[in-house]
Amino acid sequence: MAKNDGPRINGEITARTCRLIGVDGSQLGLFGINDAQRVADDQNLDLVEIAPNADPPVCKVMDYRKYKYEQDRKAKAARKRQVRVEVKEMKFRPKIDVGDYTTKRNHVMRFLKRGARVKITIMFRGREMVHPEQGRMVLDRLADDLAPYATVESQPKMEGRNMHMLVAPIKGAFDQKATEDDAENEKEN
Repeated sequence: MAKNDGPRINGEITARTCRLIGVDGSQLGLFGINDAQRVADDQNLDLVEIAPNADPPVCKVMDYRKYKYEQDRKAKAARKRQVRVEVKEMKFRPKIDVGDYTTKRNHVMRFLKRGARVKITIMFRGREMVHPEQGRMVLDRLADDLAPYATVESQPKMEGRNMHMLVAPIKGAFDQKATEDDAENEKEN
């Protein structure tokens, strides 16, 4: 008859005796389950089994609906504060032109600035598979360009026709760079 989504309350408690804790958190001692239920009923509250595996089980007198409501609010607040880390992907080719490289590097920088991790993929086609070192050179060059802003989380590795590398932003790197840029602009003026 016990519910699966929480502790047993009131008539669901199967133990004969329990260690009872009052509303204020004070230990009231060992009680028979009927006596403990009577104490809870006298205060118009619920008897909640909070430690069923203890010997004897521990029960507390509380307003279960209020307790459940507060737990739900805490869980909702924790979910709100939770940071979702996005993983963006940018694809390169081993024989990428300088202009295209610069544009894609700037896109990667923008993703990093927003706090996202970036998966960089080098796509090999046809005979390009014979020269994986060209793809590695592109990834190494990108890692060097991004060094002040990002760290390489996973080193380049080949999977089928693609080579992957994962970079993550360094906390505060963009804030520090923005203040340095502002200082340089003031010197020029």
